[in-house]
Amino acid sequence: MPKSVGKRGASNSGAREKRSAAAAKGPRGATLQTLDRGLRALALIAQQENGLSVAQLSAGLGVDRAIGYRIAATLEGNGFVARRADGQLHLGPQLLSLAARFEPQLRAAATPLLRRLAQDTRAAAFVSVPQGDACVAIIVAEPEVALLRLSYRVGSRHPLALGAAGIAILAGRPEAADETEAVREARRLGYSVTRNQLQRGAVGVASPLHGEAGPLGFEASVGVVAMDDLDVPRAAKAVAACARNIVAAIESGAGSETP
Repeated sequence: MPKSVGKRGASNSGAREKRSAAAAKGPRGATLQTLDRGLRALALIAQQENGLSVAQLSAGLGVDRAIGYRIAATLEGNGFVARRADGQLHLGPQLLSLAARFEPQLRAAATPLLRRLAQDTRAAAFVSVPQGDACVAIIVAEPEVALLRLSYRVGSRHPLALGAAGIAILAGRPEAADETEAVREARRLGYSVTRNQLQRGAVGVASPLHGEAGPLGFEASVGVVAMDDLDVPRAAKAVAACARNIVAAIESGAGSETP
């Protein structure tokens, strides 16, 4: 005969079902739990430069180690995760292919908005992305009229920890114990401001692009750079609005804008 289930057992079972049902609902309705866990696993691994063990991954996902192992093995089998000899999990090469395919979408969404930002602020406007410890401009728009122009081109590169663009990217990441006060301030304000860091007399303002179109999002920043005559409060407002509009355009697949 089947064993009877006491009140406590029934209560625990009901609680687990409620938690599972809650976990299966995302901000846009029902989600597939297994897929959701796999995508969250990628996000967790991406946040750790030294990788994660299966035990750490399982703990981060709130699942048994056996489930964590299956998730890791599935991602590894599809090239999204690579496992080192010591067992640590890192992002795999397949993600590079996805990132390369995403960049044209980012360019299409950002270019017209960046041109408008350059005109509104009368400063060079740009979208930058991280490449290792460097920050690299991938899109640049120049204003038609500017009193003093800075040399800022596609491919311009500088340390990620210097300059408004790099600091904004770092501010878009989860908090870290060793991050600078400039990064903390940029996260609090929603934008970073730097003066004289990359070029004497230059003022930069940048905001992180908080991409939510995909489970991993993306790392980038949008900003402007000009000389000392830049109206920083006005530029900060315009840059933050441009960042929101770029993300909205990417998520909708069109050129929609938010006020």
